[in-house]
Amino acid sequence: MSQKYEVIVIGAGAAGLMCAATAGYRGKTTLVIDHANKMAKKVLMSGGGRCNFTNLYVEPENYLSQNPHFCKSALSRYTQWDFISLVEKYQIDYYEKESGQLFCKNSSKEIRDLLLGECQQAGAKIQLKCSVDNVKRLEQGGFKLSTNMGSFICDALVIATGGLSIPTMGATGFGYQIAEQFGHKIIPTSAGLTPLTFDGKLKGAFAELSGNSVPMSVSTNGESFNSAVLFTHKGLSGPAILQISNYWKPGEPLQLNWMPGTNIEEWLSSGIEKKPESQLKTLLSTRFSQSVSSFICEQLQINCKLKQIQHKDKVKIVDFLSGWIIYPSGVEGYRVAEVTLGGVDTSEISSKTFESQRVERLFFIGEVLDVTGHLGGFNFQWAWASGNAAGEAV
Repeated sequence: MSQKYEVIVIGAGAAGLMCAATAGYRGKTTLVIDHANKMAKKVLMSGGGRCNFTNLYVEPENYLSQNPHFCKSALSRYTQWDFISLVEKYQIDYYEKESGQLFCKNSSKEIRDLLLGECQQAGAKIQLKCSVDNVKRLEQGGFKLSTNMGSFICDALVIATGGLSIPTMGATGFGYQIAEQFGHKIIPTSAGLTPLTFDGKLKGAFAELSGNSVPMSVSTNGESFNSAVLFTHKGLSGPAILQISNYWKPGEPLQLNWMPGTNIEEWLSSGIEKKPESQLKTLLSTRFSQSVSSFICEQLQINCKLKQIQHKDKVKIVDFLSGWIIYPSGVEGYRVAEVTLGGVDTSEISSKTFESQRVERLFFIGEVLDVTGHLGGFNFQWAWASGNAAGEAV
């Protein structure tokens, strides 16, 4: 005998739980199922365990999609201020880290507990360790799910299974399979917000600098991000690199400005004038660590007294510091990627309700869709907004 619900949500992550609570508050009998042993795993690990749950400055421009207008409706109807008021209702202490990024002061568990609390208050049930074997559409409407815990029937089915990022936490391509089963197109997926790798001499040099962090401006394909760059054993990471990884394509160059916001030519001329007897490395050490300063000198093959720097060397130094061109060999990939680029094509999904335009009462929300936010709380805001929109419609 199948258990019957008005709404079943597959995926107990940020979007799925938000949707379930919203539907539950509307009086819908709602069940969330997930194959994992814990709910909201990405919430728990995000922001170094403090969950960057939204951003004060959410704009449609903070999202990548083949259909850039798709995100506008949901984001305008459930804003960052709506989620912040929910956080305050649960008396969760939070702070702004930088550029609008909001984090829990204590622990990301508080956001998980908020989501659980909302589901409980709304009467939505959560069933973990429940794996779906197949989904069938019923002739009379609705869906039948066969699982390791028996079969379930629902009027409305919401796919909130996320993307392929961090498979160790249980990420799978199940949501894409369901979409394809019902005739939806998938925009090719790739790892997003991921470190970049290098090979050859640069890999060795970066490994030696591992742990050093430098505020830089990083550019590719007409996009630019200004934030920290972290040197690692495999290449480069840090916020600026994670952001630019969403835009970088294999074989293309990255351009790095080591001193964004500084007139490098004036800075160098001033150094030469004030301390002509100093070495170039000493001047660089006023801005960078000793090891990074040594690395820059090695790349330039210049380390003489400042007064000995010739015009051609000056041009070389300024060009290097303002626009160093390097070629990554690849990305670290899904293993460490924070999000998945691509996903269910939004051209056949309602931007108002998130219902499939192919299959009645089938909904897709969150990361499984071809909508990817920048680093900084934007992906969680998309989860809240899309989850709320579908929850209001199921």
